[in-house]
Amino acid sequence: MDNKYINIYNNLINLTRNKNLYDNFLNQDTFSDRLIFFLFHLGFFKKNTEKETLQEIYDYNFKQLELSIREMGYGDVAINKKMKTYLNIFHAILDNIDNWENLSDFEKSKILSNFLNINEVKSNLVDYFNKYLLNLSNNTLNYYIKGVVKFKF
Repeated sequence: MDNKYINIYNNLINLTRNKNLYDNFLNQDTFSDRLIFFLFHLGFFKKNTEKETLQEIYDYNFKQLELSIREMGYGDVAINKKMKTYLNIFHAILDNIDNWENLSDFEKSKILSNFLNINEVKSNLVDYFNKYLLNLSNNTLNYYIKGVVKFKF
């Protein structure tokens, strides 16, 4: 497997591990929650990236996700079912964040709360993704490919 996009994957994983993202949960920090945050981070990558490169990034990240699920001990049938579910969630996220810049904070909060299965999203989570999107637009793809990203929340 070509490791051209390993730094993007590692950067997305590191961003997903940001403890401040989980302030909205009481005592909940599950694989599913982390996966949703991972998919949101990955979804925002669609801005300012060529279609072919974007497809390679998505393919690489979902292959890595599949490998992670295999390491957890799931069998082929369960992995196929889970991957189909995750891809459907990812495409739903893409549909919802397509116009992120033009949405109100209330609408953004509603999108996040729907995917994270929580009643109310704190404004800091909406601010986080607004800043993340701004960070993506202010940097080139090479910035994410070449090394570890230091993104402050």
